[in-house]
Amino acid sequence: MESKAIKKLVILGGGTAGWMAAALMIRMLGKVVDITLVESDQIGTVGVGEATIPPILTFNQALGLDEKEFLRETKGSIKLGIQFENWSKEGESYMHAFGSIGKDFPLCDFHNFWIRYREQGGTDSYWDYSLNYQAAVQNKFAQLGKIPNTNLPGITYAYHFDAGLYAKFLRRQAEGRGVKRVEGKVTNVQKCAETGFVEQLALENGQVVDGDLFVDCSGFVGLLIDKAVGSEYESWKQWLPCDRAIALPSGSPEYIPPFTRSVAHGAGWQWQIPLQHRTGNGLVYSSSHWSDEQARSVLFDNLPGEPLAEPRVIPFRTGHRREQWCKNVVSLGLASGFLEPLESTSIHLVQSAATRLIKCFPHRGIRKEDVSEFNRQSRVEMERIRDFIILHYKANQRRDTDFWRHCEDMAIPDSLHEKMELFRATGKVFRDYDDLFTEIAWYQVMIGQGLVPEDHHIIADGLNDGQLNDLMQSLKTLVQGTVKQLPRHEEFLSAMLRKKSK
Repeated sequence: MESKAIKKLVILGGGTAGWMAAALMIRMLGKVVDITLVESDQIGTVGVGEATIPPILTFNQALGLDEKEFLRETKGSIKLGIQFENWSKEGESYMHAFGSIGKDFPLCDFHNFWIRYREQGGTDSYWDYSLNYQAAVQNKFAQLGKIPNTNLPGITYAYHFDAGLYAKFLRRQAEGRGVKRVEGKVTNVQKCAETGFVEQLALENGQVVDGDLFVDCSGFVGLLIDKAVGSEYESWKQWLPCDRAIALPSGSPEYIPPFTRSVAHGAGWQWQIPLQHRTGNGLVYSSSHWSDEQARSVLFDNLPGEPLAEPRVIPFRTGHRREQWCKNVVSLGLASGFLEPLESTSIHLVQSAATRLIKCFPHRGIRKEDVSEFNRQSRVEMERIRDFIILHYKANQRRDTDFWRHCEDMAIPDSLHEKMELFRATGKVFRDYDDLFTEIAWYQVMIGQGLVPEDHHIIADGLNDGQLNDLMQSLKTLVQGTVKQLPRHEEFLSAMLRKKSK
């Protein structure tokens, strides 16, 4: 598989994925590799991904972005977690809140003490001990590394932002550092007859763009990874039954809650993402259970404000490319696969794949060892996230519609089944080293959706009843007192946006 040294990198497709890749590549490799991005103004982008998870802060820092400028340019807001409504039962809700909960103990996670506390009659919710949750539901936020006068972690956060504005912001950054943008629609892909490697992209205007390594950010169409080099797509529809989405923005909210809402309906779920200037809305659903018109009606009936555009229907297939790197084509974003936006992982998967490509970047030519390791890591990451998303559907207690009965009854991957059964029996979750989601994330979804462990860790029995009660009440009081001192989310944003960028 060896090829010549990589001197020319070509990214096909703009949008969020393309410009994230371009911005990172030029930042890290710009001194040794020429980078060109090809995109056509005639081709639209999906562009509904507006919610992120905490690693986006690391990505933005790696690009050298100023947070104040970023929030201003993308109309961004703060995200402290995802509120899940009607997922376990209608009328019930819980949050997958970022950050820690309670107090860490050596070799024994805090939820074990909470389980034992509940067993002896305590009535406090697990989320009474989550600083992120309590701040989110009280519409509070500040950049807080630690709870004052303690060693306990503070607030962990991510962002909501306008994905289209983010792409434009990154484009300015990338072009300013030397990325060459070529406008044009690809009409032909020239490959080497001997190796099958892509060599040139022929554009509608007659221009030809040649390269040594190609990054496919062409979206669901997969112009290079699918059409040119033929990487097979593996469907996960048997576990993730939703296959369509309708998206549209609505007017600015009265206030900007610092969390995403995910509201389950009869055959899918609705997202609400509050930005400075509008709310992002959408409905993910199963076409086997709802028509487009039924889904549209549910979405419009539950909009938080006046619609600002016509709704867009987006068909999709959950799954992934068996080889996300095939020959000299690396796929990113929707071209590489799709996991519905339930846990806001779409933008993160672009970030992690672009980072992985830099770590595995072929120096003196493409070698099978780099390709194999990139594909192995990509597959494991996707499968771990897939299992976490399936958990939300499987662990429901709704029997009110065919859709939810199907989800509760469906077979699931062995990897997820084993994790659920271990937690049900023992209260334990063991995180794999390459799992995106922490143990606390798994605990919240399992507890929130009604999986009650039959046991707790023996270390939690090391406190007597009085000591345990004192611990729980002091932690709850500490969280409440800390949140009380925080400014409102809108106050934080207003102060941040008034500041001058560095």
